[in-house]
Amino acid sequence: MNNLTQRFNPQVDKIQVSLIRRFDEQVTDIPNILKLTLGEPDFNTPNHVKEAGAQAISDNFSHYTGMSGLIDVRTAAAAFLKEKYAVDYNPQNEVLVTVGATEAISASLLAILQPGDKVLLPAPIYPGYEPVITLANAEPIYIDTTENDFILSPAMIDQAMAVHGEQVKAIILNYPSNPTGVTYNREEVQALAETLKKYDIFVISDEIYSELTYEGQHVSIAEYLREQTILINGLSKSHAMTGWRIGFIFAPQELTAELMKVHQYLVTAASTISQKAAVQALIEGINDAQEMKTEYIKRRDFLIRQMTPLGFEIAHPNGAFYIFAKIPVGQTQDSMKFCLDLAEKVGLAIIPGIAFGPEAEGYVRISYAASMENLTDAMVRLTTYIQNEV
Repeated sequence: MNNLTQRFNPQVDKIQVSLIRRFDEQVTDIPNILKLTLGEPDFNTPNHVKEAGAQAISDNFSHYTGMSGLIDVRTAAAAFLKEKYAVDYNPQNEVLVTVGATEAISASLLAILQPGDKVLLPAPIYPGYEPVITLANAEPIYIDTTENDFILSPAMIDQAMAVHGEQVKAIILNYPSNPTGVTYNREEVQALAETLKKYDIFVISDEIYSELTYEGQHVSIAEYLREQTILINGLSKSHAMTGWRIGFIFAPQELTAELMKVHQYLVTAASTISQKAAVQALIEGINDAQEMKTEYIKRRDFLIRQMTPLGFEIAHPNGAFYIFAKIPVGQTQDSMKFCLDLAEKVGLAIIPGIAFGPEAEGYVRISYAASMENLTDAMVRLTTYIQNEV
């Protein structure tokens, strides 16, 4: 055994590769497997955005940008947020271009956390936050929202703060939510903001799915809580640009100055070619998500119609592209066993709820970022399995 394996940061021993990715790889070699596992749009990047990227290559935009990103990208991103969500950030000193929302999350958490800090996480929640918190030698505190239709309430925040008090450094919000697809209306966002104003904590609001809000308009908590909020967004979901790796941090100037230090040492700067394509996406493609959103709604409604008679209880998704469903009574409630058996017997891969924390045990997540042909096939397979025809 290589002795150097004993010399890693001991916090690394406390984290694992995402269970979503591990499960996806585990079932990959099953013959004829149909995977509805990963959260990636099945649409291609719009042609006009690809053309802008190709032009950037031709024009030799192959050098570093400044640490914060190109000013035209930051200007376009600030204008996008102002028009869409009525939040106003100065592109000169309140916007950072990041390597996807993932790097934005890491940079933000590593910048604010120190050993002994606690971070509030409404659960079930995307599993990309907890490992970074752990690496910072801080502690995640999960707030169970399952009994409130997966909606975080002001009372839940007050209760958590009463228990953990001054040790709480931040709360992470993610809406529309991965994995549930649940989001918040204006009154709910305003109520959360009023509660969080009482506490001297950061609010890291991951709004990467904001453009995939189905009914009504997405409301950013930064509209009501600007001074405390580190707002995270990006182009991966709204413009089907996952591989281009463009995310954003929006925050007040004094916070952005500190966040930039960590961002710079993590990545130097985001890809210049991707940034040039991002300008096109944000300006000419400001409404590119609409066509995708219309299709996602059709897919969502189809899955709900198919799965409800099978006994699945479904959190009504008003955004993102996930079905989060309670495993039917009579089936094993061990979500990992259920999903492995489903994959092995009918060749359908969906994500076990336990990937999103113990609060999500007994649930499964289905990504409907897939063609209607594949979703129809998936429902045939799921029906066959639930009705014990295999």
